[in-house]
Amino acid sequence: MIEKEATFFSEGSRLQATLYYPDSLAGDGPHPALIVNSGYQGFNEFYPKMFARQMTERGYICLGFDYRGMADSEGEKGTVLIEQQVEDIRNAVTFLQSQEDVDNRRIGLIGWGMGAANVILAGEKGGNVAGVAALNGFYDGPRWLKSIHTYDEWTRIVDEVQQDRTRRVLEGESRLADTFAHYPLDPATEDYVGKELSQVYGFGHPTRVQFTESIMDLRVEKVVADLAPTPLFIGHGSRNTLHPFDEASSLYAAAASPKTLYTIDGRHNDFMFVDHPEFVVLCDRLREFFDEAFLASTSPARSVSA
Repeated sequence: MIEKEATFFSEGSRLQATLYYPDSLAGDGPHPALIVNSGYQGFNEFYPKMFARQMTERGYICLGFDYRGMADSEGEKGTVLIEQQVEDIRNAVTFLQSQEDVDNRRIGLIGWGMGAANVILAGEKGGNVAGVAALNGFYDGPRWLKSIHTYDEWTRIVDEVQQDRTRRVLEGESRLADTFAHYPLDPATEDYVGKELSQVYGFGHPTRVQFTESIMDLRVEKVVADLAPTPLFIGHGSRNTLHPFDEASSLYAAAASPKTLYTIDGRHNDFMFVDHPEFVVLCDRLREFFDEAFLASTSPARSVSA
């Protein structure tokens, strides 16, 4: 895999990015491309790069980047807002469209974890991608938060979010809190994070409480049907206890065709190693999905209807 460092701007903030190319890229471009988007407290250096290693082998150009405020991207540290990350992804699409070796009709989005909701929202709003893959995500913020907290914890969180809103209005900023104050990890994910993700530069910065309000405003299922006719691939771990499988099945029921629900034999990220058999198979399924989506996006019928 060949790496080329790049930057682009998202609503005035310069974001750090990397273009990933296959070792041997055919000269008959322009070529299909994927933007791989990380989840909460994820960075280009980890999951996007991991997917890029596999997907460049399958012939795709890939783009990974750090969201605003993450690693060395500009933006306020500790501010994590889903709506801003969606803007970052939409601007990443525009950046990729400006690359001469990329086929504008064959751009796809991959979103991991919290990034799964992001790519659906970005694809629905922009309408300029040929396929969207949402992996191990959650798609209704309050429902998910309630699923991982007791009733007493949930009511406390609601109170803290309201108090923080008042603080932002009267004092001008949201309070910084522990990284996982309202986003507790299940034991398996916590073990993986401690061994793998915690080593990534910039990981673990305190996050403002406004982030939780952003989650509580998340209602992807209300808009996912509007993503059509862009194909949607939903991949989810069958034993995921951080983001329960019901999140995927509920999203699938709300989505319009064309849609695919793929069950991963794993938890949230116990299979997330570049050479893990389950991860390799997932990338094979993604290749099949995007190949079909890109073929449809360049067909005469699709071109006429667009």
